[in-house]
Amino acid sequence: MKIPAISGFDPEAFQKYFKNTVWLMLGRVLSMIVGFIIARYLGPSSFGDLSFAIAFTAIFAAVGTLGLDSFIIREIIQFPEKRDEILGTSFWLRIGVNFILVPLSVIIYLLFRSFSPSPGISLGVLIALCSLVSLFKSFNIIDSYFQSQVQSKFVVQVQNVCLVISASVKILFIILKLPVIYFAFALVADGFILATGLIIIYQKKGFQVFQWQFNWIRARSLLNKSWPLIFTAVMISFYMQIDQVMLKMHGSRAVGIYSAAARISEAWYFIPVAIVTSIFPAIINARKTDLNRYYIRLQNLYDLLVAISIPVAIVVSLSANFIINMLYGNQYEGAGTMLSIHIWSGIFVFLGSASSQFLLAEGFTLTSFMRTALGALVNILLNIWLIPLYAGVGASIATLIAYCVATFSILLFPHTRQQGVMMLKSLFLISLIQKVYKR
Repeated sequence: MKIPAISGFDPEAFQKYFKNTVWLMLGRVLSMIVGFIIARYLGPSSFGDLSFAIAFTAIFAAVGTLGLDSFIIREIIQFPEKRDEILGTSFWLRIGVNFILVPLSVIIYLLFRSFSPSPGISLGVLIALCSLVSLFKSFNIIDSYFQSQVQSKFVVQVQNVCLVISASVKILFIILKLPVIYFAFALVADGFILATGLIIIYQKKGFQVFQWQFNWIRARSLLNKSWPLIFTAVMISFYMQIDQVMLKMHGSRAVGIYSAAARISEAWYFIPVAIVTSIFPAIINARKTDLNRYYIRLQNLYDLLVAISIPVAIVVSLSANFIINMLYGNQYEGAGTMLSIHIWSGIFVFLGSASSQFLLAEGFTLTSFMRTALGALVNILLNIWLIPLYAGVGASIATLIAYCVATFSILLFPHTRQQGVMMLKSLFLISLIQKVYKR
């Protein structure tokens, strides 16, 4: 497919980034379809238990990343000769922290479950299994290396192969009519297979995992730079998952119905991540050579993300009940209303993904943490207020408002206000209209 020239972007580079995004999109679509089939098979209660376990452990998994993903990319670009030291140090830091977090998540759940209306031991097993996935995600630093070399296509290929294997196994579980615990085991297997695939592709490119080196000085340097992003990642995970955790007070069925709606709404959140991740190296290069071009690229990026997110929000919102019935049947009654509200959060997720890269490029990691913390605080407070009144609908409203507040809170800071204005210009289509009139 031929990509038209876009002001501020190199067409050939964008063509390459676009292809990576398309392949990633195809893999995620397959995963999304299988997820819908699983939700329909398990029903609201069992699907609610699995969703709760995933959401609960995701909060701990956010700590396990140590906020290093983007810093690994930047460090390797700046110090390519230190590749093995940067990767080795990052890997062992993650492994060490995750070995602590796995049992910690189970222990905290055992304390939490005394407040749950259905504290059964099977849910504890689900949480234990889901928490193991974070150990295998330590190998995602290989993905960061390939991103630094603008070679994400190799990782996307591995991910798609793993997704096909994973989808086949889960469909087999459904055919065999196996219980929910097997789908938790499948998540662990997914993590193991992906980690293995990343190691294989890394080795095939002539590198050796066994040459990775741990360096205490490098470890301190990385953690000193990334600690605000650790808290940011936790806050992001917190306000993306806390609604499902808090809904558990209403029982597994309430979690399952809300999760069914949220899964559809969030199914496409990988698109801004894929686009922004692919374009980020080009934006960084523009910042080094031409500031005007840098800001043009950022504005174009905001415009592109709004142009994608608003039409999808309108279409899904208007057809929410039809979508729910088509995908899940009538057993998820009420999810349509939640979806029609939740889907609008995507606009702010898209803009937030892009502006987060701006904050990273400018070194505003503390600002990134503060805006995410504000979003998390708003979401928690609104969930405390709205969930007892409206259950899943209240959680959907809380999510929408929290995402909006977090994204546009950069207007509160003088050094980031310009970016907030640029996002507003995109949101209200001012920038796109200006481009049309210029032509």
